[in-house]
Amino acid sequence: MTTVGQVAERPEGSPLSHIRLLALDLDGTLMDDSMVIRSDRVRRAIAAAQARGVIVTLATGRMFDFLLPFARDLGLAAPLICYQGGLIQAPDAEAPIYRATMDPALVRQVLAFTARRGWHCVLYADDEVFLDEKRHPERFYRDMLGRRLVWVDDLASVLQRHAPVKFLVFVDPDEAQDVLAELRQAFAGQMELTRSHARIVEGNPLGVSKGDALRRLAEHLDVPRAQVMAIGDQENDLPMIAWAGFSVAMGNGSPAVKAAADWVAPPVTEDGAAVAIEHFVLEGERVRA
Repeated sequence: MTTVGQVAERPEGSPLSHIRLLALDLDGTLMDDSMVIRSDRVRRAIAAAQARGVIVTLATGRMFDFLLPFARDLGLAAPLICYQGGLIQAPDAEAPIYRATMDPALVRQVLAFTARRGWHCVLYADDEVFLDEKRHPERFYRDMLGRRLVWVDDLASVLQRHAPVKFLVFVDPDEAQDVLAELRQAFAGQMELTRSHARIVEGNPLGVSKGDALRRLAEHLDVPRAQVMAIGDQENDLPMIAWAGFSVAMGNGSPAVKAAADWVAPPVTEDGAAVAIEHFVLEGERVRA
């Protein structure tokens, strides 16, 4: 790991000025809790990278429809990585490059498990978000999950008509690691489990991760691993931080992400993603208005 302000060494065989594919996390990397990309400097850096021929994508746990406005705001045409890597689809494409779903029988076990513990579980299926209880104001769910919310009496009934994509459990931040540990013990080897937000633990199909999706996308675009750069902040970003030829952790990121990355940028409140893009993609050029 290289600390904030230090210049990272070039990865073996990968001149940093030749980055061809840039994968950006959304929450905590491009935007804070406001759910808006406020930084003009970030927008300018992304636009300048694309003007140089760099392919820029977003890699997030969020659903495709939630991501589309951000992709269009940033002028992105490349396939987007959604659902922690469970979906890869271009903004204007009618069909995905890749999609993964979970075994309905396994999800039924998860729903029974979380219900016994009184946890607040949410189910993603067929590009919609299903909830069976409201423990927070409606705005909380719309900010955290998007607008395609469907309220049902029983989450298990959803599995009769829809293919499950992932589930998440809302938690208090100080309980997140315990919830994650319990799920990993109960469902070891059956799914991918990660903490994607201070208040969220989620489960995805086995083998699905941002790192696996970034590998698939790079192969689809014929971009060598050595010319791929990834920027993220949370533990769900670790697989793409590990896979990319060069990786950057945000200054507000988790200790694990900072330890795994090649370089640590300033936090999101200080335009850390823009600083990293300017330094490693634009060869030190500060993009100004």
